[in-house]
Amino acid sequence: MMNDVPPPHPAGPASPDEVLAALDPDQREVASSPLGAMCVLAGAGSGKTRAITHRIAYGVASGAYRPTQVLAVTFTARAAGEMRTRLRGLGVEGVQARTFHSAALRQLHYFWPRAVGGAAPEIMSHKAGIVAEAASRLRIATDRAVVRDLAAEIEWAKVSMLTEETYAQVAAREGRETAGVDPQTMARLLTRYEDAKTARGVIDFEDVLLLMVGILSESEEIAREVRGQYRHFVVDEYQDVNAVQQRLLDLWVGQRHDVCVVGDPAQTIYSFTGASPTHLTDFTRRHPTARVVQLTRNYRSSPQVVDLANRVLAGAGGPPRRLVAQGEAGPVPTLSTYSDDAAEAVAVAATAKRRIDAGTPAAEIAVLYRTNAQSEALEDAFSDAGIPYLVRGGERFFSRPEVKRGILLLRGAVRADDPAVSLPNAVGDVLSAVGWSPEPPVGRGAVREQWESLDALVQLAVDLVGTDPDARMRDLVADLDERAAAQHAPTVQGVTLASLHAAKGLEWDVVFVVGVSEGLVPISMAEGAEAVEEERRLLYVGLTRARRELHLSWAQSRTAGGSGNRRPSRFLAPAAGVLGDGARASRGGGTRAAPTTAERRRTPRTGARRIVCRGCGTVLHDATSRTRGRCEDCPPVYDEALFERLREWRLAVASAVKIPPYAVFTDATLEAVAQYGPTDRAMLSKIRGVGARKLALYGDDVLAVVAGEDPAGD
Repeated sequence: MMNDVPPPHPAGPASPDEVLAALDPDQREVASSPLGAMCVLAGAGSGKTRAITHRIAYGVASGAYRPTQVLAVTFTARAAGEMRTRLRGLGVEGVQARTFHSAALRQLHYFWPRAVGGAAPEIMSHKAGIVAEAASRLRIATDRAVVRDLAAEIEWAKVSMLTEETYAQVAAREGRETAGVDPQTMARLLTRYEDAKTARGVIDFEDVLLLMVGILSESEEIAREVRGQYRHFVVDEYQDVNAVQQRLLDLWVGQRHDVCVVGDPAQTIYSFTGASPTHLTDFTRRHPTARVVQLTRNYRSSPQVVDLANRVLAGAGGPPRRLVAQGEAGPVPTLSTYSDDAAEAVAVAATAKRRIDAGTPAAEIAVLYRTNAQSEALEDAFSDAGIPYLVRGGERFFSRPEVKRGILLLRGAVRADDPAVSLPNAVGDVLSAVGWSPEPPVGRGAVREQWESLDALVQLAVDLVGTDPDARMRDLVADLDERAAAQHAPTVQGVTLASLHAAKGLEWDVVFVVGVSEGLVPISMAEGAEAVEEERRLLYVGLTRARRELHLSWAQSRTAGGSGNRRPSRFLAPAAGVLGDGARASRGGGTRAAPTTAERRRTPRTGARRIVCRGCGTVLHDATSRTRGRCEDCPPVYDEALFERLREWRLAVASAVKIPPYAVFTDATLEAVAQYGPTDRAMLSKIRGVGARKLALYGDDVLAVVAGEDPAGD
C-alpha cells in the first residue's frame, strides 16, 4: 500500500526514473510532465503533495527546471515547511516554497525602494484598534466581537479587490450584512479605515498582496525581473484562491503557461473569506492547452469511510467525483441518535475512552462539530470522564470573553433577583447588556459565535428550571461556578475537539462528527442552494479526516427533556444504505404524540415548556421560530397592517436615538406582537424579546400602536 509520506533522504539527487518509481499511474502523469500548464484535481487523501513535489523533483532531475526558478505557493506556513522537507528528501535544494503572503512580502521589501522610495511601511499585527477607531468616527457601537466581524468584512472586501465605490453594490447583491451595519455604512467604514492606516504610515496583511499587484501592474521593468527570477509555478489548495491572489499569480506568470495548480472543488469551504473555486474550475479557459489530471486513489481512509464520503458527496448531483480506496478494510461507519446534546457528548466521551483504554493514542482521536458553541457539552463530558483534550481553533467555553462578562453580570444580578420574573427571562434580560437577544444576529462570524455562547447560558437557566422549578439566579451562578471549576486545562496532548473548518488538512485514526442534524449541518444560516452545498462539502471534509474509524451522531433535542423535534441532516439520506434508515430525515424528527389544543395555543415565552407552531403544530426550538410562534414552512398568522405600523414606529424611534432598528425590537418580536395583539403590559411582557428594560422603555408606545393610536404625539 502506498502512503503519502515523505521519502527518506537520499544519498544524492535522485534520477528521473527514481523519482517516478514510487508513484501511482496518475501521480506519475503529473510528475512526468513538468513543462506547460497543468490542473490537478486531487481528491481527499490522494497524495497530492507527493505528486507535486515529485513533479518538481522530476523537472530538476531531467534538466527542465533550475531549482531557484521554481516558486511553490501554499496557503499555510506548515504546508510550505512540509513541501520543503519533502523536496530535501528527494535531493532538491533551492526551490522556494512559500505562502502567498510570504512570497509577496519578500518581493515588496525588495522592490519598494525602487518603485516607491525609502523602506516599505510597517505591517500592523492587528486591525482591531484602527477598525474600532474608524467605527467610532461613524458612530457605530462596537465591542470586541463586533470589531472582529468588521475586520473580517474589511478583509473580505480587500481580497475581493473591492473599493468603497464597488463594495456597497456587491455586498447588497450578495446579501452581506455585518454586525447590523448596512452595506453603505460599511463602504464608508472602508474609507475611514484606510485613512486611519495612511495617517499612521502602516499597512495590513491584505495590503501586502494589493501593493505587489499595483507595483507589478505599473512597472513592466519590475514585472520582467520577477518573471525572470521565477519561471515555473506550483499552487497548492487552488480551490481556496481569492481574487487578489489570482491577480498576483497572473502577474507573476505573465504570458507564459508554466504553472501547475492543485485543488479539489469538493473541498471548497471558505467562500465566506473570499475564496472561489471558479479559479480552479475555469483554469483551462485561461490556459487552453493545460493538461487536466485527476487523482482519485485515496490512501488515507478505509474503504468503508471512503464509501460513505462518496455517497454523501454524490447527493449534490453533477458529475461524479468518486474516490477509490486503497487502504485496508475497517469498521463500517456508524450513526447514533441521542435524546439531547449532553447525552450525545457523554456517549462520545465514553466511546473515546474505550478506544484509549484499548490502545488508541488520545492524539489520534478527534471530535468535530459545526459551531464552536457545541464544544461546551463536549468539554464537560470529556472533563467528567477524565479524558485529556485539546480545543483546536477556539477558546474553551468558560474562557471566552463574552462568557466571562455574562457570568460576571449574572453574579451581580443575584441580589436584585426578582422572583416574579422567570429565571430564563431574568437571565435573558441581564445578558442583553452584552449582546444576547431572543433572535440570533444576521450573518455569521464572531457576533454569531458570541450570541451562541450567551444563548448557551440562557439555555442552562432553562435546563435548571426544568429540574428545579424554584431555582433562582443564585442557584444558576453556583451551577456555573461548579461547571467552570470542573474543567481541565488543555495543557497536554489529548483528544482533539475542533470545528469542521479547523479540521481541514488534518487527519486522525478515529473521528467523531457530532451534531449532524438539520440546523447545524447544514447550518440554519445557509441561504440558497450554493450555501447549502458548501455545507455538504464541509461535512465531506469532516468525513475524510478519518483514517480508519468514523462515528456520526445527532441529538433529537438541545436540552434534556426536550420534545425531540430535530431531524438528521438531509446530507445523510444518500448514505442510508450504509448508516441505516435512521439517516433518512422525516418532517417530525421521529415519532411523537400530536400536540394538544392547549399546546397549540400557548403564547411564546422563554422557558422550559414546549412551544409549537400555530399553523402545523410542529414543536419549535430555534429562537426566531419560537418568538414568531410558527415554523418557516407555515405562512404568517399575524396582522400584517399592524406589523407595518410597528415597523414604522420602530424606525422612528431608532432614528431618533441613532441605533439600529433591530436594537429596539427584532422583526420576529414585532411579528409576535402583531400576532397576539397584547392589550396590557402583562400580556406584552410574555412575548419573547420584550424584557423588563424594553418593557419600561417602549411598552406604552407599543401598546398605543396596537390600539391604533399614534405614540409619536406623546
